[in-house]
Amino acid sequence: MDAYLEEELYDLVTFCIQNSPTVPDYDSKKSRIVEIGRELYSDGGADAMVNMYFAVQNRIKEEIQKDANPYRTLWNGITEEWKY
Repeated sequence: MDAYLEEELYDLVTFCIQNSPTVPDYDSKKSRIVEIGRELYSDGGADAMVNMYFAVQNRIKEEIQKDANPYRTLWNGITEEWKY
């Protein structure tokens, strides 16, 4: 399941980075990013969230040379342990 979620999260964050917020699917992609954060938290806690985002962030940096850090804030509010 983690590999599937990592790939999906990678695709979603990459889409958001490469597209304007005015693109029709942008908001639904951001909503799905939040859902993935909730799924990770319910399955493995904040550690699972940290590990997954770290992996995706590194892939994005290496593969498309972009910064995924601004999208970490989408998971704020899922748990007090996640504060970005």
